[in-house]
Amino acid sequence: MYESSSPDMAELNRAFVAAARKGDVEALIGFFASDAVWEGSAVGTGTFEGHLAIRGMLEDWLGAYDAFEVEMEEFVDLGNGVTFGVFVQKGRLRGSSGVVQSREAHVSLVETKRIVRVASFLDPSEARAAAERLAAERQ
Repeated sequence: MYESSSPDMAELNRAFVAAARKGDVEALIGFFASDAVWEGSAVGTGTFEGHLAIRGMLEDWLGAYDAFEVEMEEFVDLGNGVTFGVFVQKGRLRGSSGVVQSREAHVSLVETKRIVRVASFLDPSEARAAAERLAAERQ
């Protein structure tokens, strides 16, 4: 879990990606505020509110793979707790020999060293614009 007193957002993202690569749901849920929201409607997964719902989503997501990789393609700290990142995920689904790959962008809001909101997008340009709007609102 990320515990710095002044969070370095790139470090937070790297630690989150490392936990995802390991499939460590306990470590992943530790990054979130208890009332966090993960908005995945733009990628077809729905909205998950609170630790229990986010934990279930993470378990389903990571549990679907026998082998899983994620790479951070791009990351921008827009200030005031707002980040934008593009991530490439690939994995071999359980019981399959085929590999699937996806590219998603995420906008995150971090307050008091915890993620309070994540929004997932398939279109990085749309995500970047949303991140820029959110950062402007928080100034």
